[in-house]
Amino acid sequence: MNAEGTPDTTYFSVDCFHFSERGHADMASALWNNMLEPVGRKQTYNNFTNARNNIKCPTEEHPYIFTKVNSLPSPATTTTTTTTSPTAHSTALPPPFECTNTVPVWLAAVLAVTGLLIGWAVTWLLLCCRDKRSKKKMTAVEMKGTGF
Repeated sequence: MNAEGTPDTTYFSVDCFHFSERGHADMASALWNNMLEPVGRKQTYNNFTNARNNIKCPTEEHPYIFTKVNSLPSPATTTTTTTTSPTAHSTALPPPFECTNTVPVWLAAVLAVTGLLIGWAVTWLLLCCRDKRSKKKMTAVEMKGTGF
């Protein structure tokens, strides 16, 4: 809304469909500010005032863009003692998956080339079959045309 209480049309270009430069700038700052708010605690309104001083910056506690995973509360860590040594257990996140079997790099290249060759072969077969069918139809039409 502008000062007169009517919708502010300066956010849109002449065609009233695309954003103007001002609209792009305000939408970009709103998106940036949204990414720096934790999931579940984001603001539910946008106050477009064309002010560049309302851009949020990462803090030392949160020097990153928030996602669903890093917006979760910090997991409670408890230490339990056993007969061997103390271990820390976290109940919020599952333990990281350790992958010991790795695929060799050359296998991806071999599979890509094999897929490409199979694709070429199938395409060639389809085109050959279509060409043979077309030739058969043409010869049948030519034979009908020669009859008296």
